[in-house]
Amino acid sequence: MTGSLEPTAPSGPTMKTLDEIPPAWSQKLPAAQRFVLVLDGEAVLDKETGLVWERSPDTTLRNWYVAMDYGSIKTVGGRKGWRLPTVEELLSLVDTSVSGSPKLPSGHPFTIVSSTYWSSTTLAGNTNNAYLVGFIAGNRDNLAKTGSYYTWYVRGGHGHDGQ
Repeated sequence: MTGSLEPTAPSGPTMKTLDEIPPAWSQKLPAAQRFVLVLDGEAVLDKETGLVWERSPDTTLRNWYVAMDYGSIKTVGGRKGWRLPTVEELLSLVDTSVSGSPKLPSGHPFTIVSSTYWSSTTLAGNTNNAYLVGFIAGNRDNLAKTGSYYTWYVRGGHGHDGQ
């Protein structure tokens, strides 16, 4: 026995507004259009990636293990649910065409960004190390997870757990 092919409810609109379309990593926006302050100005929405970043990266040095755990209890703009970004997510903020440092797009709204930050990404060939991204030169490196570096937490996206 087959069911009716008639819809049970009226169909909704099929067209989406630009605000309803998820961000595409293929787009390139100027900083003035790319970044929007959210969560009472304590966080920044990156409209290129759809990620929400702390406006002011954390200034406490932590080893990778503590840094991975700390995001889950951190509150920014009255919201929990923060995590370490992947190395690719951190690198999505780097703009090496900028002279001087930090290597962030000109006109960015972030504060206190000029150091090296942990990512959640473990080095495949050596699980004792994780990737970091430096915003002084805009470089990627990997170091022992027991070392102490800064953290820049993010919300949204998919991310992944380290090992």
